[in-house]
Amino acid sequence: MEWQHSLFGCFDNIGLCLITYIAPCYTFGKNAEAVGEDCCLCGVLYFIPPINFYAAVSLRRTIRHSRGIAGTLCGDILHSVCCPFCSMIQEAREVRGYESIDMVRE
Repeated sequence: MEWQHSLFGCFDNIGLCLITYIAPCYTFGKNAEAVGEDCCLCGVLYFIPPINFYAAVSLRRTIRHSRGIAGTLCGDILHSVCCPFCSMIQEAREVRGYESIDMVRE
């Protein structure tokens, strides 16, 4: 199975894109919450390098495994390093069902 939304489809949902670029810790925490992790703890961890890198890769891997999405750890690392916000938006759209501009919701 593949991701439902492309990595560079992050601008398809402008509301989510703006939230992520202004407060990435919020989007990261909400993504973590969607797969059963603590929202606040993960949001705070996003501020602590290099823990934020490990947390981002780990969360992407968890989302992939929970959704049965094909991929590798190497791919997760590349996405998290090279395009962290687009990656985070792709994950949010996958786990929280964001489809269009009108669907930014809590």
